[in-house]
Amino acid sequence: MNTGSFDRYASVIFALVGAAFLFESRNIATSAYGSEVGPNVFPFLLGLILILLSVKLFLESLKSIHNKNKNREKLMIKRFLIILIASILYASLLETIGYLISTFIFLFLSFQTMEKGGWIKNALVAGTFSFCVYFLFVVVLKGSLPGLPIWFS
Repeated sequence: MNTGSFDRYASVIFALVGAAFLFESRNIATSAYGSEVGPNVFPFLLGLILILLSVKLFLESLKSIHNKNKNREKLMIKRFLIILIASILYASLLETIGYLISTFIFLFLSFQTMEKGGWIKNALVAGTFSFCVYFLFVVVLKGSLPGLPIWFS
């Protein structure tokens, strides 16, 4: 199976998963105790983003049909496995070490995996993004995310 057809099939599957997120998010309560942002907002937005990215992937795969023999990309299995393991660790350690630390580590590892070097730049981007998302969600939107661990404070 060539890359273009795989991308088309994957985009359809991801669009279906995104639609399932949208559909099932309607079954979640619209508000949570102590939070103005309900638990249904995040799955809804994830589903919407997944559908939009799937449409983009599908359109890009159609373009690649025309450029089939040009610029064959090699598979980056090692990078994929590193980011997959980092994602699993991120999800499992989120409650334990808190949002800020776990998100910073995940983003930093992902950035380093995709682009070797630039430690300072990657650390600044990962730290800024983690803090800004935490600030916007917790302070501005009055939501709740796992903070810093007890042993850190």
